[in-house]
Amino acid sequence: MAVQKTAEKWKEKQWYNVYAPKVFGEPLISEIPATDDAAVMGRVIKVSLSWITKNPQHSLMSVGLRVTEAANGTARTNLDYLEETYSYIHSLVKRHSSAIYTADMVKSKDGKGFALKLLIVTRSKIKTPKKTSIRKALALFAREYVSAIDFEDFIKSVIDGKFQSEGVKRIQNIASIGKFEVKKIEL
Repeated sequence: MAVQKTAEKWKEKQWYNVYAPKVFGEPLISEIPATDDAAVMGRVIKVSLSWITKNPQHSLMSVGLRVTEAANGTARTNLDYLEETYSYIHSLVKRHSSAIYTADMVKSKDGKGFALKLLIVTRSKIKTPKKTSIRKALALFAREYVSAIDFEDFIKSVIDGKFQSEGVKRIQNIASIGKFEVKKIEL
């Protein structure tokens, strides 16, 4: 009997095409089953950024997309988070280098607030006062950069690497920087 009930429930479900947000060009990213529109709302779909952009260089970033609209078999999403994979972040920090993590709340020009977590890896070990000055310079840079542009433009600049290259230019005079990565963007 239990098998038959399960099969009947499965037959009642319909498939929803899930589309990425406008910032990524709204491509179809997946299909998910659900009994009705309300069951789809709020789901978070985690995919690799390379699936969306069709660029293998973006395979080290994953994207969380939250379903915000569902109707007639289609589901629209908004960005929930963008993060580097743990294995990549873990591989960056080596012996004889320093890792500096920052976490700041920032607000874009269009009023969207989010958490921005950054990672800086230096080429050699540095002392605590330099780490502190790097953190302060990064917090100032992040606030200035993000407040000057819209959220969508900021996401595009992170994906393209423009934000990271500007950040390296800003803090290069404090210490020799090996890597500057956006660890996570969280709404």
